Amino acid sequence: MNGGSILSDWLERLAGIQEQQGHKNGEYMTYCLSIMTHEGLVMASDSRTNAGSDDLNVARKMHTFLQPGERVFVILCSGSLSLSQSVINLLRASFDAGEGLAQANSMYEAAREVGEAVRQVSDLDRAALERDSYNFNVHLLLGGQVRGERPRTFLIYPQGNPLSSTEDSPFLQLGECKYGRPILDRGIVYESTSLKSAAKYALLSFDATMRSNVTVGPPIELLLYKNDSFSLDIYRKFRDKDPELETIHALWERSLRNAVEDLPDLSFDRHPAHDSQPVLL
Repeated sequence: MNGGSILSDWLERLAGIQEQQGHKNGEYMTYCLSIMTHEGLVMASDSRTNAGSDDLNVARKMHTFLQPGERVFVILCSGSLSLSQSVINLLRASFDAGEGLAQANSMYEAAREVGEAVRQVSDLDRAALERDSYNFNVHLLLGGQVRGERPRTFLIYPQGNPLSSTEDSPFLQLGECKYGRPILDRGIVYESTSLKSAAKYALLSFDATMRSNVTVGPPIELLLYKNDSFSLDIYRKFRDKDPELETIHALWERSLRNAVEDLPDLSFDRHPAHDSQPVLL
């Protein structure tokens, strides 16, 4: 076996080990995002479920529930695909039967319904998973509106408890959060960011994440919900090599480089052994 073949074989084995350990530790590659503004909600998710040296699976992580004129819910999922599918199946069955989310009188009650479905799946599967050293890992973002109150978003943890976004902290993230967070921290302001601008921030947050972590990737689903519309008709799926997504990526990188060049030059002291005035490079 030549050196190239040995290296290739070693990389494939390492990727397989890392993927298997990731599943056991509950570290699944994904990025999901919700943004709450004064005009409505932005919900966005990638579609990649695992990645190795030559393996890539795609599954939808955005799920919608609608009663026209009464209530609308969007759920984004991260973690174990089998667990999140079980949760969604339970929620869908009860919703279609006119129960659960279909009867929630507020977004908080809806978040509690989602949490209860998570706990049901936990009762069914957690013990068997942990016997084989797999973590019970499922996180969900819930966004939507129930008639009579404003739209809200919640993060639901594996224990079933919900965390609400606020006007001071108007966005929530799941999965690979760190790369896409800085632009949201700098740009999203509940009172002044428009829904259209929030959608751009969401895409740029995904662009930063995909630029730094290849395990997050398209298709990207993007849904905008306008206050009191009780409809889900502003939706876009960005597939790999989408021309608009590539244009935004190129323009954003060029704008960043130009912005850095336009910053004032830095001043530097001479060697610290000498007493002198700073010089400007």
